[in-house]
Order: sequence, then C-alpha cells, then structure tokens
Amino acid sequence: MSSVESHQEQLSQSDPSPSPNSCSSFELIDMDVGSSYEPVSSHWFYCKIIDSKEMWIPFNSDDSQQLEEAHGSGKDCNERVVPTEGGRYDVHLGERTRYAVYWDEPPSEVRRCTWFYKGDKDNKYVPYSESFSQVLEETYMLAVTLDEWKKKLESPNREIIVLHNPKLMVHYQPVAGSDEWGSTSTEQGRPRSVKRGVENIPVDIHCGEPLQIDHLVFVVHGIGPACDLRFRSIVQCVNDFRSVSLNLLQTHFKKAQENQQIGRVEFLPVNWHSPLHSTGVDIDLQRITLPSINRLRHFTNDTILDVFFYNSPTYCQTIVDTVASEMNRIYTLFLQRNPDFKGGVSIAGHSLGSLILFDILTNQKDSFGDIDSEKGSLRTVEDQGDVPTLEEDLKKLQLSEFFTVFEKEKVDKEALALCTERDLQEMGIPLGPRKKILNHFRTRKNSMGVNRPSTSASEVNVPKENGDYLDVGIGQVSVKYPRLNYKPEIFFAFGSPIGMFLTVRGLRRIDPNYKFPTCKGFFNIYHPFDPVAYRIEPMVVPEVDFEPMLIPHHKGRKRMHLELREGLTRMSMDLKNNLLGSLRMAWKSFTRAPYPALQASETAEETEAEPESSSEKSSEVNPEETPVEVKEERPINVGMLNGGQRIDYVLQEKPIESFNEYLFALQSHLCYWESEDTVLLVLKEIYQTQGIFLDQPLQ
Repeated sequence: MSSVESHQEQLSQSDPSPSPNSCSSFELIDMDVGSSYEPVSSHWFYCKIIDSKEMWIPFNSDDSQQLEEAHGSGKDCNERVVPTEGGRYDVHLGERTRYAVYWDEPPSEVRRCTWFYKGDKDNKYVPYSESFSQVLEETYMLAVTLDEWKKKLESPNREIIVLHNPKLMVHYQPVAGSDEWGSTSTEQGRPRSVKRGVENIPVDIHCGEPLQIDHLVFVVHGIGPACDLRFRSIVQCVNDFRSVSLNLLQTHFKKAQENQQIGRVEFLPVNWHSPLHSTGVDIDLQRITLPSINRLRHFTNDTILDVFFYNSPTYCQTIVDTVASEMNRIYTLFLQRNPDFKGGVSIAGHSLGSLILFDILTNQKDSFGDIDSEKGSLRTVEDQGDVPTLEEDLKKLQLSEFFTVFEKEKVDKEALALCTERDLQEMGIPLGPRKKILNHFRTRKNSMGVNRPSTSASEVNVPKENGDYLDVGIGQVSVKYPRLNYKPEIFFAFGSPIGMFLTVRGLRRIDPNYKFPTCKGFFNIYHPFDPVAYRIEPMVVPEVDFEPMLIPHHKGRKRMHLELREGLTRMSMDLKNNLLGSLRMAWKSFTRAPYPALQASETAEETEAEPESSSEKSSEVNPEETPVEVKEERPINVGMLNGGQRIDYVLQEKPIESFNEYLFALQSHLCYWESEDTVLLVLKEIYQTQGIFLDQPLQ
C-alpha cells in the first residue's frame, strides 16, 4: 500500500489541477457541488465485436429494466435466464453472457454498467468492469459526503483515475515503457473523460419492441455469406429490415397502434450458406484452385459458385433440405417460446434465396394428407374441361384406322405421349401418320400450363427405390423437396432471378390458373437497375405488354425527378401531336389549292368537316404516340399466382441513381434491406390480410 500511496503522491505533484484552458478538452457535467449523494442508476450493455473491435451497445430501456429487476430479485438471480430483444437473445445472468436463440452466433459478454470512460479513437464511452465500478462509486460517495476531492484510484490495468470534483473526473493511461534499470516511467498519456451514469454519456437507448407479434416472416439469403456492400451477414441485414419495419409501424400504422390493434412483425433469418460449405466441398475446391489472384478466386468459390451448387443434384438437395429444415426448426422453437402466437407465417427470399423458396413452394402439397395435389407442380397444370380420348384425337387427325393398332399394343394417350418415332415405326405406322401423331402430341404438351420443349428431360418422372415417383416439376434438378410444417400466406421475392431460371429450364409460359399449392400470395419486388432481377408477369400474359406496378414512396407520391420526367414526356407528346396536326391541315390546304372548280357550297361544307375528320384521324393514326397511362387504366389479368393481383412491383430509383444506372447496378441488387419502400409494401400486404390498413393510402 505504501508504494501505491507514494505513487499517487508523485501523481498529485506531477498532475496539478487543470487550468481553465485544459478543461475545454473534457465534457463538463452540470452538477451542484454541495448536493447530497444519490446512488447511480445502472444500465445493461453487451459487447459486440465489429471489425475486430469491441463495441459496447446498450440494451433497450425495457430489456435493461428486466435485467435489473432479475438482478435484484434475490439469491437465485444468477440462475435466471432473461429473454431480450424481442426474444431473439437470452441473457444468462450468472454467466453475464448473451446467447442467440434462433441462429448460430458467438456469445457476447454482458455488463451492468454505471461508470464509463472515453475510448481511444472513436470517442465512444467504454464501461468499467462491475467490480471496479463499485470501487469508483464508493470513492465517489465518500468524496461527496466528506467534500474531499482529488481522489486517485488505480484500476486493475494499472490505469489511474482522478476524481478532481463532481464536474471533472479523468482517466490517465500510463505510457508503456521502462528504463534500462527496469523501473517504469511515471509519464502519463492524454487524459480521458470519465462519466458517472449512462444519462451523462452520448448514447442512443431505444425503447423496447412491442410484446405482441402479429406475423412471422422467414428471410432466406442469396449467394455468399455477405448480403450487402458492407459484407454483413444475413443476421445483420435482417436486423436492419426489422428496425425499419418498427419505425414504419409508428409512422404509417399510428392509429392501429394507438388502438392496440397491432403489435409488430417478426423477421427471422435463415442461413443455408454455412451448412453447405461445411460439407467439405471447400477443401475439395481448394485443391484444384489456382494460386494466382487468390482473393478473386476465394470470392468466386465462396460466393458465385453457390449458383452452380444449386444446379447440382447433390448440393441442391443439401440446400433445399437446409432451408426447409431450418424454417421448420425455427418455427417449432418460435411456437415453444411464444405459445400465445396466433398470427400467420410468410416467407421472403433475396436473389437465389427466392428461387430456392419458389422451388420448395411449387413442390408442396395442398393438404397434410398423403395424396399430392393436382396443382402441386407447374408441370401438371392443364386446361380445364373435357379431355378428348385417343380415338377422338386420331379421328381429328384422320388416322382412325390406326386406333386398332394402338389398342392391340395397349397404348393409351399417356403411353403414346412417351413413344418415340422408332416406337411408332416398330408398330407399323407409316412415315406420314408418324409425323402427324408426334407433332400433335408435341403441340398438345406445349399448350398445357407449362410450355417447354417436348424433349426436356425434366418432364420425366424419376422412379425412386421405394417405388414412389419423384416429381421433377419445372426443370429443377432431381431432388426430393421437403415439406414445410406450415402454410405460408405470402411469398416475397427481392431482386429475384426466378423468371430467368424458369426460362433457362425451358419454361415458356405459366398457366394463368396456376397458384402455389400452399401459398396464396406472391410479390416480385425489384429495383429497376437490379442486374439480377427479372419479371414474372410476362410469363403469365406474354401477349400483352404492360408496365410493372410502381411502388409508392413511403412519404407519399412519386419522387420529384420521376414526376418531372413524366411531365416533360407528356409535354413533349402534346407538342408533337399539336405540331403533326398543324402540318396535316397545312398539307391538306396545299393539296386543295389546284382545284378551283369546286363550288363554294362544297368548299364551305369541307371546311366545316375538316376539323372533325382531322381530329378523328389524329386520334386514330400513330397509336403508339398515346400516353402510356391510357394502357394502365385497363384491368390486367395476371393469373392466380398472387390471387388475381399484380405480381411485379418496381421500386423508384433515387435521383442520384438516375444519373448512371451502371454505376449503381450492384448497389441496386443489395438495397432492399434498408429500403423503406420495400418494407412498407411488405407490412401493408401482411396487415391487409388482417383487415388493417395504412393511416393514409399512398399514391
């Protein structure tokens, strides 16, 4: 103790009270010097590693209050487990550790914080340990009670804290170094400000989330482990998506919240990339990867190859099993932790994740029985009505004489559709009738709900060892698609390549009567500059050219630059139409001049009729010059994939993005996590199923 006291005496001699000029580097607290002692209020923090740096983040006010109540509940408080952040994390008080509930994440340290000091570089305040904070509080209490200041304390890290007065408390970090005799230097580093109580530090403490959960949404990521330009994981991106939704509920569903009609929507991430790359495939790829451009090749193996993995039967099975089993596991765990949950479930996928969900949904069953639905896959969708028999088909082809041949060989329509030209030749069918029969069944097969080449191997049902048949569906690789333990209400696709993959698989058209067996809604949401996104509606209605639905801005109306662009376009069209009308009238006047023999009465009648005829012709000629809005006024039937509603929804680009669409292409594919317009559309469609609408409809 004597060495510490002598060291403190040296500090007191070498560190005089700071001058008024030196006080400007510290943040002062407005306190009455003669005030009586009041216990410090505590707040709970957790430590998060961001870019290899420790960041102490406060719990929201409700969670901190629950932790404080559990901490002071009694002797068994160390055995308490407190759910925080909407039930997504559990805090074990005894361990002072925070664990993720629904996904894998390293545990983080938890602290009950009362005293803080300013950090080195980012100027953010760092909490002292709980034990040393208690020492600081006791010293502060004595100083206030006895009015004796300039107290010095040494932290476990041999750092010096000086309590000059209630307004000024500093933290000195000794400069590392020693002389040749081994004695440490007494030179101190730059002093840092010390604060007592969380209310005296600049930190944002949010309110807690509503306890009531109205709806559950599973979010599946696309290729690679990173989901945005900041290389954040799906968990972090979904956290942003959830935060935006909570803010929009307060601004756009304020009446429903005040009437306690709604709580919140829970978004939970589903990760399939880590299980896929933990199968040992990365080791196999590393053996064959060239050593040059190492970072680019690593990025390719870890990200872009996920697309090829999904087109491989082996790894596609791993991916769909992981996605379905994870959603089923999380759903079961969610119901266990929220036994009062009565809401529905929806799913959302970004990029390749939307294609995975689309394939899983098309291979679901419409009931929980053992019989597959007739609408369970796009391949089986046919036109409604009476199906002609084989004899009637041959009669239409004027080939009735060959019906006895097929009847003798016990060949029905299904068997004939599988016959090749060689099979027909072996049955004795001549060349001409063979070509007619093959062309008829090829045309009929392409006129079904899914039009694709008749030679596609994906149309064949692959037999399994147990005797069951595996529905290959719409060109997916031969895998067995697992069943979900729930029926999703809505499927949201963000920046989705579903349309492109269906086309590459040979799918030309989606039957307007087709719908998912277990899901009622489908929204294809994309940014206009997204290079990965494709439309769906032209595959349902290929003969009609129409624009996608424009998603309203979350603040209402269109963005100003879009309105300006439309206004200029409309103005130029009006000027063009007026100019063409004037030129037509001038040309007609010029062509009538060489005929003076016309009677005056006829001329008068013509001049009266000309404005009407010119106006009629101007409305009939050049139909492409009419504004696009006229087309949008007509109702468009886009099929039952979204219950008769529109499917394609496009975001409005920002003004800066409209300058160069190529420059913002990659960013456009990753913009959905923080897009208020996207989140608001999701919330609007979810709550509409519950009869709850926006406070003010967006235009």
